[in-house]
Amino acid sequence: MEPGPGRAGLPGRSRSRSLRCWRRLLAGLSCTVLALYACQQELPLPEAGPGRSRPQPEVTVLLWWEPFGRRRRMADCQRRFNISGCRPIADRSRYREAQAVLFHYRDLLLHGPGQLPAGPPPRPPTQRWVWMNFESPSHSPGLRDLAGIFNWTMSYRVDSDIFVPYGYLRASRASPPVSLPRKTKLVAWVISNWNEEHARVRYYRQLKKYIPIDVYGAQGLELTEGSVVRTISQYKFYLAFENSQHTDYITEKLWRNAFKSSAVPIVLGPPRSNYELFIPPSSFIHVDDFPSPRKLAIYLKFLNKNKPHYRRYFAWREKYDVHVTSFWDEQYCRVCEVVRTAGDQLKTIQNLASWFES
Repeated sequence: MEPGPGRAGLPGRSRSRSLRCWRRLLAGLSCTVLALYACQQELPLPEAGPGRSRPQPEVTVLLWWEPFGRRRRMADCQRRFNISGCRPIADRSRYREAQAVLFHYRDLLLHGPGQLPAGPPPRPPTQRWVWMNFESPSHSPGLRDLAGIFNWTMSYRVDSDIFVPYGYLRASRASPPVSLPRKTKLVAWVISNWNEEHARVRYYRQLKKYIPIDVYGAQGLELTEGSVVRTISQYKFYLAFENSQHTDYITEKLWRNAFKSSAVPIVLGPPRSNYELFIPPSSFIHVDDFPSPRKLAIYLKFLNKNKPHYRRYFAWREKYDVHVTSFWDEQYCRVCEVVRTAGDQLKTIQNLASWFES
């Protein structure tokens, strides 16, 4: 047994190889997280088109709880992601035929560990139990009670056994001129969970003293369902403020709300160096770049009056497209790929809390 998360099924392989791959990918920021997937799992990058598909042993992935109790139609992994032989199911009566069982952590907290599968009959010896969580450590209590239960981790963290970020950049197939929607407004922020103790709310209250900010959601303007991108597209800047600050915790606030809306993200989350593992340094503004909210406001007003300087924040779009992860289809289908490449050697996560909270 190998304690702790790592590359699934490869407990004896050298981590230095993975680090070398990281460094090659990061040189000149030519990497994308899609390339990182391939690096992490030592798989070739997927190629476009039906010619890639080859017959693969069928893999069955069981969802013990469908996330948040919402029943969904199971993904066609072949059609959606060109992953053949992948069968996600939610039928617990087929538990023993599943090569992997996914446990969504929010639902595990709701139902309790007593609702995990229990023998007899015993757990199939080669079946992987996957702890799946896309919340930050600040919103993931109770981890210390789960030592020695799961075989793999799946999360937004790069060092998860199954790494699935909220989004990523991928090399563009074409290089059209960068075209931005017409911008008539300055700064927007969408927030549903308003907490005065959060760093993002405290920073907003300081920043709004020096620059107007339109707030949508729980404490602001009404935002109709499905209109986030359309609404934010009217703004030059978007506050991509995370609800907590943790390693690799970079959510749809950046990938969808800002990048898909062609708004320059102003980020508050992990350090700048962490963001730069995923996106070009010149594609975003970090609050840590400025000694105070007032200084940031001065810079935003400068960019508002200087179109060439503002447009530099979109130069990356000449090389990359934005992919926003499809919850939850990509997670289910991704497991199948990892099961196929993991081999038969199992491990058990003995230090889930100490890893995830680090």
